[in-house]
Amino acid sequence: MNTFNTVVKFFVDCGPFLYPSLAMMTIGLAIAIERFIFLRRARSENRKLWDQLLPTLQAGKFKEAAGMVANSEAAIGKIVSHGLARMASARRREDIDHAMEEGMMEIVPRLEKRTHYIATFANTITLVGLLGTIIGLIKGFTAVAQVNPAEKAELLSASISVAMNNTAFALMVAIPFLLIHAFLQARASEIVDSLEAAKITFLNLVQRLAGEQPRDQREPSSPSPAMRAMGAGLAD
Repeated sequence: MNTFNTVVKFFVDCGPFLYPSLAMMTIGLAIAIERFIFLRRARSENRKLWDQLLPTLQAGKFKEAAGMVANSEAAIGKIVSHGLARMASARRREDIDHAMEEGMMEIVPRLEKRTHYIATFANTITLVGLLGTIIGLIKGFTAVAQVNPAEKAELLSASISVAMNNTAFALMVAIPFLLIHAFLQARASEIVDSLEAAKITFLNLVQRLAGEQPRDQREPSSPSPAMRAMGAGLAD
């Protein structure tokens, strides 16, 4: 019970500046939970689809692979879908790479969506806490100037203690928020790196199965027969 009373007194002593901090804390926690669930699901879906898709690509069954990713909501599915769609009309590795990079540009913002708000809330809560502390100190010193000298030390000590509660609460929220932001950024970067690796694997498979020569040893306008066959198969 004493602990509960101490917590209640702590929040009461923070004054009106506590309410905007609590509002930002609530919104920040909601964003953090939503982003964690989204990134965890995206990572799981990408891994599951890629494990199914890779053997099909290695076997050169590009039309079957296109059917697998046609209605997929996974990020890796959308990237591979862009690449397979471009193969129906383009022959060069660079053209397919550009198409898949276009898919990456659509996906990366979704992975990083709203995450930056967490860091913004951490900084804002800290500043609000400091503002509450300064306002509390101003009120404390103003009140001390109007009391008897014998009461000044006790009243000043109590005023400073109350004022510092704002900073203490702000730091207790801001520090975990910064750690959460770093964690979510790392998870998003990990997914982006895995998508980049999958894109390179896809391009290498296409080049190997098409029997392409290095760029400096072939004419860009002369696609290999194998590549033409793959393009025709996707266009069916």
